[in-house]
Amino acid sequence: MRPSFVEISDEKILSLIQRKQSAEKGFRLLMEKYQERLYHHIRKMVLDHDDTNDVLQNCFIKVFKSIQRFEGKSKLYTWLYRIATNEAITFINKKKRKGTDSINEAEGLLANTLKADQYFDGDEIQVQLQVALKRLPEKQRIVFNLRYFEEMSYKDISQVLNTSVGGLKASYHHAVKKIENHFREVQI
Repeated sequence: MRPSFVEISDEKILSLIQRKQSAEKGFRLLMEKYQERLYHHIRKMVLDHDDTNDVLQNCFIKVFKSIQRFEGKSKLYTWLYRIATNEAITFINKKKRKGTDSINEAEGLLANTLKADQYFDGDEIQVQLQVALKRLPEKQRIVFNLRYFEEMSYKDISQVLNTSVGGLKASYHHAVKKIENHFREVQI
């Protein structure tokens, strides 16, 4: 019986990638192991399913091009999350340059888009959570997503975002307070 890709260690995947004859297999295993996790991480940032798939594809292209230079100074998954986060931020910034003028207009558009999205199965509370997250400064939103949804340790988040643990704790605390305030305002 073939072992599940989840059971294959990152070290094994990296060793397969390092050898020319097994590089394709190793990269395929890497994608199988991390594709779903990275999809959900990116989706929480860009929100739209199709946009998420585009960003994820760009992420794996970047990983493919640079995996040979991965030095192992961080965990493989934090390195992947850093690339995914940066790709999502790049996408969001490009979209902002084309974006809407009004915050209220953008929030209404976000809520309507989520409700119409066949891949979004949330209720009104989850829609409002996404609206509250969208209101957060970018760094607070990313820290909140990684800590709350991904249950990543502050140490790992600090590697993904290349920032101090203390700063991350402050960002998370501020994000939580702003989200709580949003829910007080909308009173769901």
